[in-house]
Amino acid sequence: MTLVKFNNNRNNTLLPGFNDVFESIFNDTFFNDRLVTRVPAVNISESDNHYHVELAAPGLKKDDFKLHLEHNQLTISVEQSTDHQDNQKNFSKREYSYSSFVRSFTLPESADDNRIDASYTDGILRIDIAKREEAKAVRRLIEIK
Repeated sequence: MTLVKFNNNRNNTLLPGFNDVFESIFNDTFFNDRLVTRVPAVNISESDNHYHVELAAPGLKKDDFKLHLEHNQLTISVEQSTDHQDNQKNFSKREYSYSSFVRSFTLPESADDNRIDASYTDGILRIDIAKREEAKAVRRLIEIK
């Protein structure tokens, strides 16, 4: 049995430019940005009177969001394109950025679809969905006799 040593030095490869081609393709930021699907993380919680949805989407504006409710299905969507119209610069590389996503959630029967509030601050989209009166938890202390 013999020990085989591999030398990762680029000067010793059989085809010197071959590895450089693949590294330039796979390490390019344009290519890497599109390999990862960008769907914002969501936290869903519940309090006595509301359901709470928090969606982490930094770098957007509130006008970028569209909230749509149809048949107890709440859909959050974003379509954003960044077109930098700067004719004063001579770019050697310029990549337009375009991103979009859609997240959908089925509301429970206990949700009041007429009382949904949404706000966007500090990169977090907060949606508060009120509960119907009959769905609110009744809590009381029961005395033991």
